[in-house]
Parts: sequence; C-alpha cells; structure tokens
Amino acid sequence: MDTTATHPNRIVVGIDGSDYSTHTLTTAATFSNAMNLPLAIISCWSRSDIYFAAEIPVGGFPEAGILEDEATRLVEQAVERAFGPERPAGLVVTVRYGNPAQILIEESRNARLLVLGRRGRGGFLGLRIGSVSAACAAHAHCPVLIVNEQA
Repeated sequence: MDTTATHPNRIVVGIDGSDYSTHTLTTAATFSNAMNLPLAIISCWSRSDIYFAAEIPVGGFPEAGILEDEATRLVEQAVERAFGPERPAGLVVTVRYGNPAQILIEESRNARLLVLGRRGRGGFLGLRIGSVSAACAAHAHCPVLIVNEQA
C-alpha cells in the first residue's frame, strides 16, 4: 500500500502496528486537527533476518510479499483501533520498505511535525526511548513529538 502524497504542511506519524501505535495515532490526530493539517501515517518493513545481505536471491527474496502484506495488515489494525470507522479527513497511509529511522527522517523533510511512540516492538524493555525515536529526534528536519504510553 503506497498512497504517498508530499505535502510540506502535514503531520507525519510513524507507527509499527504495535499496541503503542494506537495512542501515538490518536495524539497525532489531535495535533492534526488543532493545526488543521493532513495526517500522514508511515509504517516500514524490511527484509527477513534469515537472509544475510550476500544471500538475498537476485530479484529479491521470496518472503517480501508476505512481509509487506503483514506490515499493511498491522497498520490497518492500528488505524482501526485508533479511529474505528471514522478516519480523519485527508488521512494518507503509506507502507514503505527500508530502515524506519532513515525513512522517517526523509519523510520529515516535508512535514510540519513528526510524531512517534516512545518505543514499540523492540525487545529492550528497560530502554526509555526506542532507537528509531532517538534517531529521529536527533536528525529529523522538523520538530519531533515522542508520545509516551497512555497512562
């Protein structure tokens, strides 16, 4: 699913489909409404760790379609949890292949605000902030809002 629309006056929200994504999405929508800007959801997927870069078959890897479909399903579930059937007007959802931090930093060039969760699927529960959020906070081209879990 790629419905990318470049709009320099938009709110970009990066999600991974985890339960933390729900609160991040609703927070981003609040800012989108308050600032009267469209909301762009970006989610990323990457190759399976079962392949080393040198072992990826020519033309890609067989699981690519499965991984993209799963990423799309997780984003749709997160959007449904956050908004139900009443999605915000002008909502754009994009699922991209690649490193999430790099993609979100790139997307921040055409954003008024980048909204991220504090952490998502990462396995290091003691961390105060996830690696993607930390990289974006340090390198984004617009202000970054990092949303904590809902209390």
